[in-house]
Amino acid sequence: MLGQDETWTRLGAAELGAEPGERASLVQFSSAFCQPCRATRRILAEVAAMVDGVAHIEIDAEERLELVRALGIEKTPTVLVLDAAGRIVRRAAGMPRKVDVIAALGAAV
Repeated sequence: MLGQDETWTRLGAAELGAEPGERASLVQFSSAFCQPCRATRRILAEVAAMVDGVAHIEIDAEERLELVRALGIEKTPTVLVLDAAGRIVRRAAGMPRKVDVIAALGAAV
């Protein structure tokens, strides 16, 4: 289940390493040997393709340890849903269900 995030952090292209979506971004923290990360990648890519202005950005947690620590990411996959301003509006650890990702986007767009 995607729950609310209490942080105030705004993430932009500099932090994400890619351009965020115009309306929202699905940010996935993954690791190389994480099987659920592969399924999560497919789910998020499908949802991003369904909704105009939504980007899916995957971040290798091992390569971006400073960002992982700053955001309190403890396991992979972890998904952050960002609004157009780059604020974290939802976060989930583990593989999300497609329906939950779509519902979480409702809080961002």
